This record gives sequence, C-alpha cells and structure tokens, in this order.
Amino acid sequence: MSALDPFIAGLPKAELHVHHVGSASPRIVAQLAARHPDSPVPTDPEALADFFTFRDFAHFIEVYLSVVDLVRDAEDVRLLTYEIARDMARQNIRYAELTVTPFSSVRRGIPDVAFVEAIEDARKAAEAELGVVLRWCFDIPGEAGLDAAEETARIACDLRPDGLVSFGLGGPEIGVPRPQFKPYFDRAIAAGLHSVPHAGETTGPETIWDALTALRAERIGHGTSAPQDPRLLAHLAEHRIPLEVCPTSNLATRAVTDIERHPIREMAAAGVLVTVNSDDPPMFGTDLNNEYAVVARLLELDARGVADLAKNAVEASFMDAAGKARLAAEIDAYTAEYTAAHAG
Repeated sequence: MSALDPFIAGLPKAELHVHHVGSASPRIVAQLAARHPDSPVPTDPEALADFFTFRDFAHFIEVYLSVVDLVRDAEDVRLLTYEIARDMARQNIRYAELTVTPFSSVRRGIPDVAFVEAIEDARKAAEAELGVVLRWCFDIPGEAGLDAAEETARIACDLRPDGLVSFGLGGPEIGVPRPQFKPYFDRAIAAGLHSVPHAGETTGPETIWDALTALRAERIGHGTSAPQDPRLLAHLAEHRIPLEVCPTSNLATRAVTDIERHPIREMAAAGVLVTVNSDDPPMFGTDLNNEYAVVARLLELDARGVADLAKNAVEASFMDAAGKARLAAEIDAYTAEYTAAHAG
C-alpha cells in the first residue's frame, strides 16, 4: 500500500492493451468451467491462483487457450464481455480498447454473426449502464497461422461491428514472424482500421521494426525489448509511436526476470509515449490500478506524474478528439481537486 493508491483508485483512466478472455475474473472463469465440466480449468476460484502460475510464456499460452475453450456460445461471450466492463467500472476505467480474438470463438462453433452481436450487445449495455466505453481490437492469434489471419481479416472487414477500431496480432512471437501477416494488415488498414500488433515482448527489437515496417504499426503491444536498440527508441519517440506496457504481465510470463529491471525506465527516459496496461489481469493477479502503482514506483512519480501517465493513454487511444478532450479534462479536474485536498 502506497500513499498514491487512493489517488490511483479514483483516477479516471483509459486502457489500451487488455485481452477479452484474459480479463475473465476468477468468479466468471469458475462459472464458465462449471458450465463446461470437460475443461481442465478448476471450478474453485481459489484453485485458479495455482492454475494461473506460469512456468514461462509457452505455458501461459497453454493456460490461456484452456480458458479460451470455456467460451463456447454467444451467451458465454456476452456474459464475459459485460462482466469485464463491470470490473473496469470499479477501477474508474472510462474507456478501454479490448483485444478480442474472434477466430478462437468461431473455431469453437460460435457463428461469426452471433459472436459480433454478443460483444456489441454487451458494449452498448456497458456504456449505458456502467459508463464504460468499450472499443474492439480484433487480433490474429499468431500461433494459429495464416488461416486464422484470413478469418480474422474477413470477420473484421466484412462484419465490421460499430465498436471495432483496430486490428492486432497476438500470441507467441518466437517462430511467428510478423511480415507474413502483411497482406491481412494491409486489408484491415484499407478498411479504416488502426494497426496495433504485439511485438518485442519475448523477441528482440527486430520484431518491433518488422511490426513498424511490414504491418505499419501505429502502436506497439508490449515493446519490451525496444531499449535494446537506441535507434529504435529514438524512432518511437520522434514519431510518437506509443508502447502499450504491461509490467506485471512481463514478469509473470518471464519476459522480464525482475520487475526492478523492467525497461520502462529506459523507455520513459528516451521520451517514448508510454501507456500502462494490465494485459490479462486476473491471470496475472493484477488490475490496472495495481499496474499504475507499480509504474509510479518504478518511475518515482507523484500524483501529477501519474495523471500525466493516464493522459498518455488518452492521447494514444483511438477515441475521437472530443472524447479525448473530455477524458483529459476529467483527469485534470480530478487531479487538481485531489492535490488541493491533500496539499501539505
């Protein structure tokens, strides 16, 4: 518990790198597991803590996919999506770009139209009832290959739900080169979607360069290895290409071995537009408030510094200009009121 925790808890926030299935709370995961008893996922929420202890990134992917397997019909999709928004509302998250992997659900037998209708119904209800604005990034599960890329691009471009703003690429990076996905990103970009692939999480800076050049990335998911290449850091800073940083996730998946050595310090020092995110929060035993507390300590920030960090996410988001202005103003007003009340 730090002195900044109450400030962070009340701070209006945006989140840009958080996964749909990976945001399922233990309560919801346990409910889904109980509905699908053939799954290896525990039905006891307390047992999920052990289940979500990862040996390495490959083991994380294995566990993640076992949770994906619990989402088998449109009712599961709608329930999961709305409950994620409920958890976000509790943290004062006003806006989130949720990374959704439609291929995984469609492959499980959920019709693509039913899947899209389920997330859209939940999105509209979340905004009306909880005050949380959700937008979608449809991402390719890289480990599933080019067939998954084709299907993801088809669903994104042909069905194009109202909440869809971007096109991404997740999953393991080792053995999954970024350039092979160029045709699918080209198609999505031509359809008006933004490019936001994961890159440089468990591989080196060359993967980030590939994402920038081949996939025309506008933001980079993770980018953990960027500080290994000073030229890359300078490029990211000069062109205001944001990094979606997820510190606890990086530690849990062994992308970094020690949180004290997390490269976010080097990223920030180089002037890169850094945003703070939770990735798969219940799986990693975290939430966005905790991630802000971690980063505040690593970067030695005060309340105004944390507020500036929150405004980075607003700037890096795909909200329209009016939405960005409203949320930035809300952050400023909250910070001014809080600091005035706690002066001295």
